[in-house]
Amino acid sequence: MKSTRREFLLSALAASCALAPPRVIAESDPIAPYRTPYKYSDLLLRGTGHAGDFDSTSVDDPIVFRAHDRFYMLYIGFDGTGYQTGLAESNDLVHWRRVALVGPRDPQSQWTKYNLAISSILRDKSLHGSGIALKYKGRYLAAWNAYPNAGYEAGAAVIGLATSTDLLHWELTEPILRPEGGAPWEHGGLYRPDLLLGHDGTFYLYYNAKTDTFPKEQGGGWREQTGVATSRNLTHWTRYSANPILTNGPHDSPDARFASNPYVMTYGNQYAMFYFGFTYTRPGRARELLALGKDPYHFTKVPEVLIDVGPPGSIDETFAHKPSLIYHDGALYHFYCAVSGKYPNEVRGIAVARSRPW
Repeated sequence: MKSTRREFLLSALAASCALAPPRVIAESDPIAPYRTPYKYSDLLLRGTGHAGDFDSTSVDDPIVFRAHDRFYMLYIGFDGTGYQTGLAESNDLVHWRRVALVGPRDPQSQWTKYNLAISSILRDKSLHGSGIALKYKGRYLAAWNAYPNAGYEAGAAVIGLATSTDLLHWELTEPILRPEGGAPWEHGGLYRPDLLLGHDGTFYLYYNAKTDTFPKEQGGGWREQTGVATSRNLTHWTRYSANPILTNGPHDSPDARFASNPYVMTYGNQYAMFYFGFTYTRPGRARELLALGKDPYHFTKVPEVLIDVGPPGSIDETFAHKPSLIYHDGALYHFYCAVSGKYPNEVRGIAVARSRPW
């Protein structure tokens, strides 16, 4: 029985606008401000291929922001044992230079012995804002998740917070959310957190989670959905009583099995949740999707795919998923994890699409 997300996705495979428009245009086409139809054809980052590097095998899950008059990206590297977190920098959002391993595993830790994914940072999340990283009490604030076992997303992960003065050295809190503390929809483990600071000073932490693995007679695998927790002091967190706020769609929908990796931004008085979906339809594909809301709790799915997988031979022929967005020089950039090929020979790296042609 498949026990990790990668194995589940791959088993399903094996079984088978231009510039951001003015607001007046957006009123007649409310999805226009969120579209990024122009893909960059090459990977921005990929595994180094060098034994001993934390990101030797693959890179995954970009989180892009601005600080110190440049762009930065937190990303996940995989070395065959587990996740660790790297930092890269760029002046133009296309050409990236690896800076350092900033989230190493800790063999002495109960939580991060094999994996550490620093997979969110508190930043300006307005759609056309600067994307600058925000400090809380003089320190950068991030959220992490970690899987308890060696391997690719193996075991039921927890979520915690981390703080830093320089983006290079992070101090981790104890977990703030654990799967056993939630409802059945999250008992299988917690995935990527996403931080948002509300106008009233409330911290919102969006995250997706998975059910326990279904019995074989029910098809095996699991479902992933999205919820939110809130806090006023970063110490006491309350799961929203109506979680999950983003549920799986019908059997033939693009998010029938997974509605995952939320990345929430604001645009005027609207909230936009970018996320990826995975469907029952075979061969299985992961695609970037969108849901919109008038408050941070209630979202309505948009009936179109924002970023689809590419044609055979392209960098994202297999999966296009795990969103992170930033606005620069009149264009919206949508970063995602692109996967091509088939396991164990797949290529997994960081890709980008934007709202205007290259």
